[in-house]
Amino acid sequence: MDNPRLKYDPYVALKNSEFTLFLGARFLLNFSIQIQAVIVGWQIYQLTENPFSLGLIGLAEAVPAIGISLFGGQMADTFNRKTIILWCAFVLFCCSSLLFLVSSNLNGMLINYGTTAIYSIIFMSGIARGILGPAIFSFWPQIIKDKTMYPNAVTWNSTVWQISATAGPAIGGLLIAPLGITVSYLADAALVAISIALFSLIANKPDPIRNKVDSIWVNITAGLRFVFNHQIILSTITLDLFAVLFGGAVALLPVFAKDILHVGAFEFGLLKASMGLGAVSVALLLAYNPIRKNAGIKLFWAVAGFGMAMIIFGLSTYFWLSLIILLFAGMMDGVSVVIRGTLMQLHTPNEMKGRVSAVNNIFIGSSNEIGAFESGLAAKFLGVVNSVVIGGIISIVVVIAMALKSEKLRKLQM
Repeated sequence: MDNPRLKYDPYVALKNSEFTLFLGARFLLNFSIQIQAVIVGWQIYQLTENPFSLGLIGLAEAVPAIGISLFGGQMADTFNRKTIILWCAFVLFCCSSLLFLVSSNLNGMLINYGTTAIYSIIFMSGIARGILGPAIFSFWPQIIKDKTMYPNAVTWNSTVWQISATAGPAIGGLLIAPLGITVSYLADAALVAISIALFSLIANKPDPIRNKVDSIWVNITAGLRFVFNHQIILSTITLDLFAVLFGGAVALLPVFAKDILHVGAFEFGLLKASMGLGAVSVALLLAYNPIRKNAGIKLFWAVAGFGMAMIIFGLSTYFWLSLIILLFAGMMDGVSVVIRGTLMQLHTPNEMKGRVSAVNNIFIGSSNEIGAFESGLAAKFLGVVNSVVIGGIISIVVVIAMALKSEKLRKLQM
């Protein structure tokens, strides 16, 4: 009997030329977003010299992104998804261009309005990103119509995203020194423009089948009802939500680097990049050795492994041990992302993908911001080490509870 693994092609999704264009466009778009975040943070701190102002950047972008997300999901399930992506990318291009103009101090704008103009532009980009997310999630399955290719496509999609998210901040920091803030914004806008060009090369796809019977509000909230009535999707979102909310130590990395591990800026940069590198490495591994059997059990182990890694990281006082542990945590998170992304694509009907993605963005996207706040609050009252260790323990407890409660996810095969 033939071995099915010998027939598996790890590059099967990449042989679809339109999907390759999609990955290239998405890489450049997310790459530019990451670069812009670094430039904005540097500029804001230069103008204010107030660490609290850096937190306002995330708030200025997260609030509109989360607020518009359900409407963005409805749009993705109603209108042409490629058109939505192009318009959102164009808005992001305009935002980068406006940041360039403001930083050029056009007509004294930066002097007259200070950081208000920058925050306002970031608010606009948050609206665009809130609409863009569901459209991106629901568009690529229209490119790859064979569902058997979804796990491979999700893996490469996750790999590309992780690479851009890891490399973007580093490149953004490198651009500022030789180019300066103003020209760096121009380079950022150029990347978005190239991304728009690549998206434009993808052939138009059919519009989603619209639900003309129910009211607009019923259609908008349909994603919430679908998620809460679907045990597998709800369980995977819940696992990721609590892992990020209680198990994340990223927000406290500067404290660990300086006060516990006693290392400098270079080592801090390595710590910050290690989780992304771990996620990329495991995503590439899964492209060659995809998860087929016991996907639910492996998801539970991955999230539990992430929680255990956070406990060890919180207790570690050795830099190299902490670095290896964060690398391992990134690998566990990478497994979770690939499984969750595949399950959401396979178990969500095409006409609901935008709205279900919007719900996922609300819970997972907000958990990153709220998780950072929770980490800081817990560190204040419990101490830095205790907050991370207890957070890791809570993550493991949630895994055990979900494993006992969600029979369908526990028995799931990919």
